[in-house]
Amino acid sequence: MIHVSVSKEILAICPDLRIATIKCNVVNTPSNPLLWEEIAREEEHFRTTYRMEDINKRLPIYATRQAYKRLGKDPNRYRPSAEALCRRILRKLPLYRIDTLVDIVNLVSIRTGYSIGAFDIDKISGNQLVLGVGYEGEKYEGIGRGLLNIAGLPVYRDAVGGIGTPTSDEERTKIELTTARLLMIINGYSGSEGLQDAIDFSIDLLQRFVSGINFAISGIVKK
Repeated sequence: MIHVSVSKEILAICPDLRIATIKCNVVNTPSNPLLWEEIAREEEHFRTTYRMEDINKRLPIYATRQAYKRLGKDPNRYRPSAEALCRRILRKLPLYRIDTLVDIVNLVSIRTGYSIGAFDIDKISGNQLVLGVGYEGEKYEGIGRGLLNIAGLPVYRDAVGGIGTPTSDEERTKIELTTARLLMIINGYSGSEGLQDAIDFSIDLLQRFVSGINFAISGIVKK
């Protein structure tokens, strides 16, 4: 069992933070055509609903960017992942096709605006994750990005080191085709509004496309 907690340092700067975690067993696949039909519909809906200047005004994205600024990080240089995905859609660039689990997480991020961490539970060291703040010189290899300067970014750490930020998760605990136990962390820097909808949408997709079972849902609120 993985326990997730938030440091006082983060709570002092991000008082509205609410977090939801989803743990479940899954059967991952390289790609799912039916899922990509849903993603295509979501892309089309997004393009007809938003303009580029609207993306940063979506509350979950706006709040995540504000958290970055309070921590001293430039959100235009280190964009939250949900923002980067939405901008990619409006630039009419194809979304990355990784595997079904990662594609599900990306779809939830596009729909909700939340930056979501997704981890292979069996790769996490220890039984606890703590959300803190990255420091200068901290080693962190972002997925597909190489070494990433996470100083000033919110970062989840296990017993070894950082594994997740709203900008990019770490290579060490990334989702792969062999992933059988998933941990999703939905980061609500804007508070609890919309968080339950994101949970429900995630569970629906996980059940339909990766045979998600044995769900355990929990939330963390400000103490």
